[in-house]
Amino acid sequence: MEIKLSTIEIKPKSIHKYSLIWLHGLGADGHDFEGIIPQLHLNAEANIHFIFPNAPIQAVTINAGMKMRAWYDILEMSLNRKVDIPGIYQSVSLLEQLIKQEMTNGIPSEHILLAGFSQGGVIALHAGLSFTHKLAGIIALSTYFPTIEKFQTEISIANHKTPIFMAHGTMDSIVAIESGKSVFNTLNDLQYHIEWHEYVMEHSVCKDEINHISSYINEIFC
Repeated sequence: MEIKLSTIEIKPKSIHKYSLIWLHGLGADGHDFEGIIPQLHLNAEANIHFIFPNAPIQAVTINAGMKMRAWYDILEMSLNRKVDIPGIYQSVSLLEQLIKQEMTNGIPSEHILLAGFSQGGVIALHAGLSFTHKLAGIIALSTYFPTIEKFQTEISIANHKTPIFMAHGTMDSIVAIESGKSVFNTLNDLQYHIEWHEYVMEHSVCKDEINHISSYINEIFC
C-alpha cells in the first residue's frame, strides 16, 4: 500500500503562484509552524500555498519505543553515530511526492520552497539538495545532516545554486550548534549558496530568526 503524508494546508487567497512545504520536528505535528505565517509578513502571502505535513507515527528508540510523529527513528542520543538511514530515505521519498504533487498542479519547481525544523530540517536538506529539479530554496532550522556523506554521492546539479538558509540556537541542548555549523561548513566548502545565522536561544525559534526568515522568503517569493 502506498504511503502518503497527511497535511495541514493554508490555501492561497489569490492566484496560486508559490508553494512552501514546512516540516516539523520530532513529536510535533503539522500544526507546529502553522501559526508562524502571520508573523512572517510575506509580500506574496496571498499567492502562497502553505503545506505542513504530518510525519508518520512510529516508535522512537530513545524514547523507550514510545510512538509519536517522527520523520525517522532516533537510535542513540549521539545524533550522528548510529542513524536510521532507511527511515530518512523513506521520508525523503514522501516529501518528494508532495513536491511532485505541487508540480503536477501547475507550480514550477523553482516556485517551491522547503523548510524544516530539527528532524524536519534533515529531510528538507537531503530531499532538496538531491531533487532533480531546481527548487526555490531550502530553510534548515536547528538541524544537522546525518546522511551528508551519502548525499554527496547523490548530488543534484539542479540545486547547486539554490539559496539555503541555516539557523541555530547557541544554547541548543537537543541538537548541538556544532552539528549544524559543521553542515554549513561542508556545504559552503562545496560552494553551495548558503547563509548561516545563530541566535541566543535553545532548540526553538525566536523573533530575530523569524525576521531573517521573512527577509529570505521575500527575496525569493516577490
